[in-house]
Amino acid sequence: MARAKLVGLIAAALVFAVPGFAQGPGRGPAGPPRTGKSVAPFDLTGYWVSIIVDEWRFRVTPIKGDILYMPLNGEARRIANAWDPDKDEAEGNQCKAYGAVGLMQRPGRLDISWADDNTLRIDADAGTQTRLLHFGPAPAQTGLPSLQGYSAASWEGPGFGRGGRGFGRGPAAPPKTGTLKVVTTDLLPGYLRKNGVPYDGKTELTEYINLLAGAQGDTYFVLTAMVDDPTYLTGPFIRSYQFRKQPDAKGWDPTPCWTK
Repeated sequence: MARAKLVGLIAAALVFAVPGFAQGPGRGPAGPPRTGKSVAPFDLTGYWVSIIVDEWRFRVTPIKGDILYMPLNGEARRIANAWDPDKDEAEGNQCKAYGAVGLMQRPGRLDISWADDNTLRIDADAGTQTRLLHFGPAPAQTGLPSLQGYSAASWEGPGFGRGGRGFGRGPAAPPKTGTLKVVTTDLLPGYLRKNGVPYDGKTELTEYINLLAGAQGDTYFVLTAMVDDPTYLTGPFIRSYQFRKQPDAKGWDPTPCWTK
C-alpha cells in the first residue's frame, strides 16, 4: 500500500513539475502556432539556377525516341516513339513537359519565396510556372487536377516529431538540420521528359530537398525526385537535380512553354 501511494505521489509531482506534460505528444508550452516557415531548418528563399553536370541530352536537348535508362512499359514506349511536337503545339499542349514532374528538370532559374507562413512558393522562369508547397494538414478537397497538382510539404529529421511537420504550439527554436519532403498528387497527365515520355494523372511525385555548402562558399540545394506512375512505369523513376543560389535576379528570364 505504501509503495502504491509513493508511486502515485511521484506521478503527480511529474505532472505539475514538467510544463506541458499533460498536453499530449507534439505539444510544448502555450505559444503561437508553429508554421512551416517558423520551424524551417534552412532558408530556401531567393534566386537559384539549375546546374546540369550530366544528362544534358535528356534535360536540355532530348531527341524523339531517346528513352534510355527509364523503367517504361510497352505502352509508354509506344507513346514516346509516336510523340509529335507539332501536334502538341497545334492542340495547345506546349506545357505538358512543364508540370510538377518535369518542371524541376528544365534548365533555368527559380525564385523561391514564402507566399504565407504555411505556403512556400516556387516560381520557375522555364514555362513561367508556379508551384505552391503547402505545410500542415491538407484540406478535404484539394481542387481539380492541374499541371502543378497539389503539393503537401513537411520538414523531416530529428526534432520535428511525428509526421515531420513540427506543428502544434510552443516557443521551441527550429532544428538546425532537416530535409524538406514534398508529395505531389492531383496532376494532369504530362511528360516526364520533354521528348514525349508520358506520365498519367495517377502519378505521385515525392521530392526531398537538402541544402549544401559548396567549397567556394556557394550555397546549393539538391532535389531528389521519385516518380511513381502505375500506368506507364514498371518501377519508380528516381533522379537528382542541383541548384546554386544566386545573389540577385540576374539572368531571370520568364519564357513561355515550348515543345522542341
